[in-house]
Amino acid sequence: MSDVQANLLYTKEHEWVEKLSDTLVRIGITAFAQDQLGDIVFVELPKVGAAVTAHESIGSVESVKTVSDIFCPVSGKVTAVNSSLEASPELVNSSSYGEGWMVEVEISGPDALEGLLTAAEYADYTGQA
Repeated sequence: MSDVQANLLYTKEHEWVEKLSDTLVRIGITAFAQDQLGDIVFVELPKVGAAVTAHESIGSVESVKTVSDIFCPVSGKVTAVNSSLEASPELVNSSSYGEGWMVEVEISGPDALEGLLTAAEYADYTGQA
């Protein structure tokens, strides 16, 4: 059974969102997603400063099984990327909610998070409730 963190918000595409401030969020893929993908061997992320749009691809995760898009849960501007994933993409497997985070995005405000799933809703959606 995969881990669902109570303090995060989620998407049906299996990304998580951590609110760092009213205008800054950190994004990654869920433990459920990395478990389904298998061993992660490559992560492609956007550049710092890139404009991102909610529900559009911002990169990809390649595993031994497949390549999957990373969909941005929010619109805004990329302020940081996890450069550790270039040399160590397996961090997504070993610490999907910690060292395996992917990008930080500056959003317009808390209303940008509307429509995301709570932990309970995500757990129910993925059959982990």
